[in-house]
Amino acid sequence: MARSAALIGAAALLGLGACAPVIGQHGFQAIDAKPMDVAVGTDTKETVLARLGTPSTTSTFEGDNVWYYITQTTERYTYQRAQVSQRSVTEITFNEGDSKVAAVRTLGLEDGVQVAMESRETPTRGRRLTILEQLLGNVARGQLPRTDEDDPGARRPD
Repeated sequence: MARSAALIGAAALLGLGACAPVIGQHGFQAIDAKPMDVAVGTDTKETVLARLGTPSTTSTFEGDNVWYYITQTTERYTYQRAQVSQRSVTEITFNEGDSKVAAVRTLGLEDGVQVAMESRETPTRGRRLTILEQLLGNVARGQLPRTDEDDPGARRPD
């Protein structure tokens, strides 16, 4: 009786252990210095690059004057899609003339905006095949007879 209770307890513990999420760390990983430690007005592009390394991305519209350091944590439970549980985006803006840091701003997951994707498709030109035509399309087409000239690695006739 005690042995079966111990087996049931062990099985329950194993079952609960299987419910633990798989944690994933993606993006910029701060090792020695954090992006929030950048000093406005004193640090330059060179010092930020030496301290933090290459940014995750730069701004598309402001050229090389805005750098982004992005990191996120995801959790995935068995047989489910990964969900972002934590996101941190540090935006470092530089002055145009002297390349000194003008502003440092940190954005979180709650600052993000959902963008609705367009579900319409662009039509392609040409003939649309039915499922049956796709499955049976090559059945009637035979293979060409092989000759000695088609044999790979064979000697060419002189």
